[in-house]
Amino acid sequence: MDIANLRKDYTKASLDASDVDADPFRQFDLWLRQAVEAGVPEPTAMTLATVDQAGQPSARVVLLKGADASGFSLFTNYLSRKGRDLAVNPRAALLFHWVELERQVRIEGRICRLPASESDAYFTQRPLGSRIGAWASPQSEVIADRAVLERRYTEAADSHGVEPARPEHWGGYRLEPAAFEFWQGRPSRLHDRIRYRCDGAAPSGNASIWLIDRLAP
Repeated sequence: MDIANLRKDYTKASLDASDVDADPFRQFDLWLRQAVEAGVPEPTAMTLATVDQAGQPSARVVLLKGADASGFSLFTNYLSRKGRDLAVNPRAALLFHWVELERQVRIEGRICRLPASESDAYFTQRPLGSRIGAWASPQSEVIADRAVLERRYTEAADSHGVEPARPEHWGGYRLEPAAFEFWQGRPSRLHDRIRYRCDGAAPSGNASIWLIDRLAP
């Protein structure tokens, strides 16, 4: 297969600084709603990129579970590779790719753990199987085979019953953005890229000032 010649021209839409909302959170909400309405599979799927103490980056796909002016939330095992990365380097990047709309959104910023009360509240909303799984899986650790995982799941189900409490090693993070980029595919690889950069707090102290730039593709 000649992958070097696999390509697609992007023609669905355009994007200009005059088109976007002055608030990147509102712009993101608009694009997310449009992705949902367009039937994009897994519209909340995002790549989370982290860096460990040695400077080694890693990335994986996770699901967005909250988005508002305070930031972007996700939940995971604190002892996983990403959790260990974030413990030593609390900076991260998110990437949404809505290929059906020929769009991407990149978000960068600092990340912190959510309060235990918020993690508890979300944990109780999860399907029972997922809650048992949080106890059963030693995420990112080497296991001998699938049977180990299934045995641990059975043991966790027996131990924790139908109302398992949230494990202390599992909970939420919130990324507080310092920069956004909205990317719209265009013909001839002359894509539209609109970046927002945080320039500090507004005089009222209740919001941030965002500078908007166009970047070359």
